[in-house]
Amino acid sequence: MSTSATALPRPRPQLALLIFLLPIVAFFLRLGGAPLFDVDEGAFSEATREMFERGDFLSTYLNGEHRFDKPILIYWLQALGYLLFGATEWAFRLPSAVAAALWSYATWYFARERFGANTALAALAVTATALGPFAIGRAATADALLNLLLALALFDAWRHLESGRRAPLLRSFVWIGLGVLTKGPIALLVPGTVSFLYCASRGEWKRWTRAVFDPVGLVILAALVVPWYAAALAIHGQAFIDGFILKHNVERFTGTLEGHAGSLFYYVLAVPLLLLPWTGPLVATVRHVRADIATGVRRFLWVWAAFVVVFFSLSGTKLPHYVLYGATPLFLLIAVHRNELRRARLHLLAPTLFLITLPLLPLIFNALAASDAGNAYYRAQLGLALGEASPEYYLITIGGLLVWLWLAARWNAATWMKVAAAAVIQVVVLSTVVVPWAGAVLQGPVKEAALLARKIGEPVVAWRYYAPSFSVYRQAITVDRVPAPGELALTRTDRLPASGIEMLYSKGGVALIRKLPD
Repeated sequence: MSTSATALPRPRPQLALLIFLLPIVAFFLRLGGAPLFDVDEGAFSEATREMFERGDFLSTYLNGEHRFDKPILIYWLQALGYLLFGATEWAFRLPSAVAAALWSYATWYFARERFGANTALAALAVTATALGPFAIGRAATADALLNLLLALALFDAWRHLESGRRAPLLRSFVWIGLGVLTKGPIALLVPGTVSFLYCASRGEWKRWTRAVFDPVGLVILAALVVPWYAAALAIHGQAFIDGFILKHNVERFTGTLEGHAGSLFYYVLAVPLLLLPWTGPLVATVRHVRADIATGVRRFLWVWAAFVVVFFSLSGTKLPHYVLYGATPLFLLIAVHRNELRRARLHLLAPTLFLITLPLLPLIFNALAASDAGNAYYRAQLGLALGEASPEYYLITIGGLLVWLWLAARWNAATWMKVAAAAVIQVVVLSTVVVPWAGAVLQGPVKEAALLARKIGEPVVAWRYYAPSFSVYRQAITVDRVPAPGELALTRTDRLPASGIEMLYSKGGVALIRKLPD
């Protein structure tokens, strides 16, 4: 049975304050609790570290080789964290955590202006606790920053369309320019196309054209974007065009890059998973599309979400976090329709299943390690799962599940509030024990091998193994090549030769060896 918005009381001030503080908990609680995850976190962090080693803050390198994957802004921000806190997980992840918290508060502010204080708090709760934002907001990558800038750009684009004021339009150009410095042309494509499709749906072609070609806005955009891109082109020439423009932008859409393929319906499955535990409310919200598009701001939000899903579904390269570029409007729409949820048990099913899974993960990983699934390296890594699962892990994961089951059964609250409670439990359990445990299983051996290599103090090469975080923890470049006799090498246990090596360290699928003379 649906409940009207007016029939429900406002959250008490204490509860409203707790909801308002959720982004701080979600994105900063044990932010440095897990080692850097390879490949992405290790690659971004090592490229930032090498900026200091080279004394070059205009170009990025990874283990001494050009890195053209992303523009410069995220590296500059990570460099500030590096200066403040050194080469720590906290330092490299700090820009993402700040960006994700600001993303949550920007969503709250936008909702407060248009949908009221209660809906704004709900939107903040969804943004801060959904699984996708949680993951990228705690990762040393560019994704949280880009999502913040896309949200700010489109929020201000709507403010301009809504009121005709020029100030929000000019701010949009600022956010887009910073987005282009964060991840390239996608920061132009999403705001430009979403605003175009919305204006086209209303026959307002001239209005869109005037906005997009605003002369002051274009000057702002050029002033932000051109200096670094011109410098990169002058320094690297054709290599920059081939590496950044063609490979990491054109080829990423037209072909499958780095093996990240998927079917046309990839994001139909990815979106509900990325919005856990808000999957049920998301499905319920979709029922309101037809009625929503009659309202200006809701039409704009649906156009935003739909464009991102369709565009990346057509892309040859598919990664789950791409669709988060269109998740912000879904967070808002879930909040708008939160009091219209029916069949409460269905909405509580997804969080229940997810929280049941968490205490079982060590057993699941151990079963996979004993199977023939995947390759020998990952099976060896997963074989560490039971040993790395401390009593604290089981206490907190099982405790969180029991608290949730009690709240689901006994708490007399609206359905969306129960889902929000599950979301808070999910955030706390993941950040305190699950992510650190997963990091110890998947990345712990790499970090331990790197610290040992740093203590030994000799040059090390990477031998048929790509783990950029090793260089971060060793605080030195690790060249990818066959080791010379007497040289140290980081490699995988499933790629070890039968003889001719001295084993210095071995754990899971990771080995640090010395090549013996022939």
